Amino acid sequence: MRELLLINITGPDKPGLTSKIAAILSGYNVPVLDIGQAVIHNHLSLGMLVEVPKESASSPILKDLLFCAHTLGIQITFTPVADDEYDRWVGEQGKPRYLLSLLSRKISAEQLERVSSIVAAHHLNIDDISRLSGRIPLDNGDSHTRACVEFSLRGTLSDENLFREQLLAITDSLGIDIAFQEDNIFRRNRRMVVFDMDSTLITSEVIDELAKEAGVGEEVSAITEQAMRGELDFNESLERRVAQLKGLDEQVMESIAARLQLTEGAERLFGNLKRLGYKTAILSGGFTYFGHYLQKKLSIDYVYANTLEIENGKLTGRVLGKVVDGARKAELLGLLAEKENISLEQTVAVGDGANDLPMLGKAGLGIAFRAKPIVRERAKQAISTLGLDAILYLMGFRDRDELAE
Repeated sequence: MRELLLINITGPDKPGLTSKIAAILSGYNVPVLDIGQAVIHNHLSLGMLVEVPKESASSPILKDLLFCAHTLGIQITFTPVADDEYDRWVGEQGKPRYLLSLLSRKISAEQLERVSSIVAAHHLNIDDISRLSGRIPLDNGDSHTRACVEFSLRGTLSDENLFREQLLAITDSLGIDIAFQEDNIFRRNRRMVVFDMDSTLITSEVIDELAKEAGVGEEVSAITEQAMRGELDFNESLERRVAQLKGLDEQVMESIAARLQLTEGAERLFGNLKRLGYKTAILSGGFTYFGHYLQKKLSIDYVYANTLEIENGKLTGRVLGKVVDGARKAELLGLLAEKENISLEQTVAVGDGANDLPMLGKAGLGIAFRAKPIVRERAKQAISTLGLDAILYLMGFRDRDELAE
């Protein structure tokens, strides 16, 4: 009679342990139906689901495995598995699979408890939990640490919108970001990443910096805030703000560009994307002068932004050509993907304002980065606690995958 056994092995990890266990099973021609292993702080947890052949009784196999475990100083247990239980398990492999990423400066037990409780309430099963970030030293005083834990989930969501709402509701109080996405072939097969510029790649809004130089900082800043919150049409707000800059000396742009501050993690992110062969682009409602400055600094492939009209060395208060607004950003994303022969599912878009929502929705992976509340609520993914390089985690990369210069 066929016999199915679940073998669980725990104890100190050591070289050759798995091969010794496998050698015993091999001697009895045992098929391995499933296997999984994890090591935490040099402590091994290994599981194997095996089928004992009809011609082999389980007793000799178990005896040999127990003796091997004793010599290796590990613990081993055996659990019989009924045929119908195994058949149910096999039948579940067609269920949808998801990835939930928990991002924070440090991971706490409370964060894990709150997230896993929501997962359980929606009847999703946690198949695997893995750490994507590197180990954090105990005495690390760096406030810019990164921590990311990824849950592999299986099951059918009856109300995905409610699930996302409940996860979003706990992010601020716990100081975490939670990304939830379908586990599919495109996860680690993205090929292009496009970015908003102001308050995304850089920490400031360039037009506000220009306005300060022109002596109209407060007026322009108020209009900017309205536009970013989605309370004002972008084209109208841009026209009103740029008009305030009339007469400003063009040389001011050079000094502003020189003092622009890159967002935390930007250089690390672009260094990895470049070495991995990704195409990158700035799609911005800001201005081309500053976009090209960042293009040289970060080796960005494409820049599309608005061009300030200049006459006799002075800004005229007008913009040349077609305005790069929300609709134009989404259009440019599609055009760039087509030009590079890349599926939209293989694109990533990152932005913080309401005018970024169209491209965030169009990209395969849209990420609201340190965004306004209305944008965080509408975007499927959001990052607020970590730097731009946390985007790599959502694309499936681990810290150990980082390539050297």
